[in-house]
Amino acid sequence: MERGAIDVASLPGGIDLQATVESGQSYLWDREDGQMYERTAASGGDAWYWTTLRVDGEPEVVRVRQTDGALEWAATFDAADALHTLLGLDDDLPAIRETAPSDAVVEEAFDAYWGMRIVRDPPFPTLISFICSAQMRVGRIHGMQQALRREFGEPVAFDGGTYRAFPTPVALANASEADLRELSLGYRAPYVKRSAELVASGEADPEDARGMAFEDARDHLTQFVGVGDKVADCILLFSLGYLEAVPLDTWIQTTIAEFYPECDRGNYTDTSRAIRETLGGEYAGYTQTYLFHYLRSGGRDL
Repeated sequence: MERGAIDVASLPGGIDLQATVESGQSYLWDREDGQMYERTAASGGDAWYWTTLRVDGEPEVVRVRQTDGALEWAATFDAADALHTLLGLDDDLPAIRETAPSDAVVEEAFDAYWGMRIVRDPPFPTLISFICSAQMRVGRIHGMQQALRREFGEPVAFDGGTYRAFPTPVALANASEADLRELSLGYRAPYVKRSAELVASGEADPEDARGMAFEDARDHLTQFVGVGDKVADCILLFSLGYLEAVPLDTWIQTTIAEFYPECDRGNYTDTSRAIRETLGGEYAGYTQTYLFHYLRSGGRDL
């Protein structure tokens, strides 16, 4: 087992680990104490969180918590560099905030959850988790991903316990729709199975969107079953590093109606372009994520 610590003072803008992994960006992290997503206004805690990823094709476990002045971690491999990627630790938060509009609700959101960062989860698990996100509360979405791990994931021994890796494309492609429905996926079960089949067969891969022009990357992702523009934007933002992406979910559409009505252009593509420009262009997804967590947590009544 490898261990280490990352000095929070070395991170531009610091970090709020709990807000980062419990703000609805990711359904691939879990808490050791089993209390993931039990608090809506998640911020500032010191719980241990864990996730899995593949390194050279092998499943690995990484666990991290925030203490006074440090991110402590333990893993099955040397995870320092991986954590910088997974948790967006190299993002310059003060510089990003400078690109955001200086209106009151944005300032309140940044102040309330300062240190929250954008995750970069692995592409295939992110694809599956956001296919499962349609019309679901965050706790239920997270529960589905943990159920998929338990049923179809490889066991990984770590620190005296057994963790489950996120299932491979082949494992989910080979699952029956009935098996997936038993995990409460409902009508999403065939979407998960068919999208996994596309990846397992080599016909399509969400990773291939990386490096494309933004709207081309979005279009590439919509070839997966159950992926529309909003889900594609979530994958781009929370996995592939497209920090300009603004997923137009119900919360953000309500935010547009209340605070930025001039951005409503009557269709997803044009409204997306307008709100991205208003919220900061290259880093609009950061502002969106702060607004989402702040308003969902009851920061303002909408």
